[in-house]
Amino acid sequence: MFRTNLLLQKQAFLNSRLFFSQSTFQPRARGVMSSIHSKDEEPGFLQMVKSYFDQAGRYTNVSKDVLEVYKNCDRVIKINLPLVRENGQIEYITSYRAQHKHYKYSLTKFISRIINYLLNRLPTKGGTRISPHVDLEEIEALACLMTLKCAVVDIPFGGAKGGICLDPLQYSASEIESLIRRYTLELTRKGFIGPTIDVPGPDVGTGTREMNWMMDTYLTFYGHNDINAKAITTGKSLIMGGIEGRTESTGLGAYIIIKEILNNLEVMNKLKIAPGVEGKKIIIQVLFFIYFLCILFFCFSMLFFGISLIFFKIFI
Repeated sequence: MFRTNLLLQKQAFLNSRLFFSQSTFQPRARGVMSSIHSKDEEPGFLQMVKSYFDQAGRYTNVSKDVLEVYKNCDRVIKINLPLVRENGQIEYITSYRAQHKHYKYSLTKFISRIINYLLNRLPTKGGTRISPHVDLEEIEALACLMTLKCAVVDIPFGGAKGGICLDPLQYSASEIESLIRRYTLELTRKGFIGPTIDVPGPDVGTGTREMNWMMDTYLTFYGHNDINAKAITTGKSLIMGGIEGRTESTGLGAYIIIKEILNNLEVMNKLKIAPGVEGKKIIIQVLFFIYFLCILFFCFSMLFFGISLIFFKIFI
């Protein structure tokens, strides 16, 4: 996205602490919002992301107006999806898709506050989740974080995120499939997704099955006009054009990042924690699949198959 993003991420990590409540997907923070909210009032997810962005932005030489461009979403869509349930009851399910940034803004080394050039930042990239806690604020916040994550590792994609407000445990597989296919069609009709526009992927409550449904729907209706139609989603099964290693990649990434942070002397000294993995207690808040894989990688790294020297306290 832009070169100062690395500094933004580093300062946000070293100077701020952000705690997320997985049960409600609402963050908890200390200090930074005390001047705005009382102790009993908790700011929303999007407000928290923007607050930490602003805090990290003060460590850069980027002007406030340019930071405002970086911070806010470019496009957001809300779709009410009709669903005829197996018992004949008709429901309307709310869904969203946000695209945070389509463009890349690069600043020259000598003229730090003048935009040097504007390049297309398509496609945008981000997961699609199914959860009863999905709302517009959450989707916008997660899309913003996706842009920053892509920028830090110099991936030329903008950030995006989508979601369907639904408890998947209360609906059958055929009902969820119907919603996913309708969601895909509506987004495509509005020009909101496509291999060169916006590429969804798995997230909370979705996986290979849902990505296969999305790809199949797009391929059926639009594949004859798009040679890259199978690239409409990531996280597909291998027989549908997916890639090996995708299933465990997120858990492996979490393991590598945690391990590298724990071995970083500068970070550990700031946090006043002894460096290294050995002897640490790792708390897993919710046992999603990626966290389960992360646990396995820690277990294997300690040369144990099933029981690790690390104590895992699991809250479900």
